Amino acid sequence: MLGVVSQVRLWFNPGRQESLFIVPGSYGVILAIFPPLLIAIALVREKEQGTILQLYASSLSAFELLMGKSLAYMLVGLGEAVILFIVGFLLFGVRFIGDPIPLAIGTLVFLLSGVQLGLIIGIFTTTQSAAVQAIGTIKVLTAFLLAGFLFPLNSVPFPFSIAAYLVPVRYYIELCRDIFVRGSGWFGTWYLIIAMLILGIAEFGVAWWGMRRMQLSS
Repeated sequence: MLGVVSQVRLWFNPGRQESLFIVPGSYGVILAIFPPLLIAIALVREKEQGTILQLYASSLSAFELLMGKSLAYMLVGLGEAVILFIVGFLLFGVRFIGDPIPLAIGTLVFLLSGVQLGLIIGIFTTTQSAAVQAIGTIKVLTAFLLAGFLFPLNSVPFPFSIAAYLVPVRYYIELCRDIFVRGSGWFGTWYLIIAMLILGIAEFGVAWWGMRRMQLSS
């Protein structure tokens, strides 16, 4: 009788290229840090210079003010994302494996959640240095430790493993790795986009509440 010999087969990334693991994850880390940092600094600078009082005294509602600022910096983040994807392709050969449409929609949703956190920090801080420190503490630590970028999420100890579910970048990194490595399409990524959307809406609600309190009563 012939014995059964088992062999391990890697379905995804059979060549074990580190670039296919690191580069898609770095997309999420970079986009998680810089768009929120830019909008937080811009908002705090307006507070320091006193120009934001003109917006508070205008007929703009808190919703309109936040949406205007959010869309502007989402466009900035979208341009940054396009540059990152091009650089990743040219330097590391990281290309789309699955349908890129979930990535396009997921990137917009992820930028929405990131920009909202930047708005929250800009609303509740009074100096640019405090805004930078807040972004560095929240975004950098969560992106590197609670998002699965360097360490697998199943190794994160309790209760930080629960807090990881509230980190949008963990879902975006998984989305990027799916699109650039696995290619499962909508079937394997739809819930990631939904999770980021829920977190983004919740953060927008907090930002709206904070901005509404700061506006002058008519």
